[in-house]
Amino acid sequence: MLAWLRENKYAAMLMIFVRVYLGYQWIEAGWHKLTGGFDAAGFLNNAINKPIADKTTQELVYPNFVYFIKHFALPNVKVFNILIPIGEFLVGAGLILGGLTAAAAFFGLLMNFMFMFAGTLNTNPWLVLIGGIVLFAGTNAGRYGLDYYLIPLLRKTFKVKKRGVGGTMKPPAGTANAH
Repeated sequence: MLAWLRENKYAAMLMIFVRVYLGYQWIEAGWHKLTGGFDAAGFLNNAINKPIADKTTQELVYPNFVYFIKHFALPNVKVFNILIPIGEFLVGAGLILGGLTAAAAFFGLLMNFMFMFAGTLNTNPWLVLIGGIVLFAGTNAGRYGLDYYLIPLLRKTFKVKKRGVGGTMKPPAGTANAH
């Protein structure tokens, strides 16, 4: 199934609809925050004051994340007020345009998990599922988008060789085979 998702042209066509839907969700959220004003302080304070805790033991489920929010994110809330809307908008744009699609899906997943660690569920699990599918599709998700032009250019620029099926590469000449 994974090989089909990563290599099949019909899977790539299906990914157009999946990534555009997902991208629209991200770009709408980012645009709303960019144009309507956004302050993460309330969200961050709520994540500190009402963290996710085990119902039986009342122990924090994500104590390191609460610590991060309390001691880093909240003191730097002005930076997060810029990073979150711009990040959401760029993830959406990357997915819709099919440019750096796998990277956009990765950063979208990263933001979704951060929101869930802070206690927000709403559509985040759904977006994680869809984002995971796009990430698993890799460059095939952007085959019919900007990645068609960007990926070969990036490979050439950074001299990255394309791996064979299964990701195997030949060992360097003169080295013993460990089998």
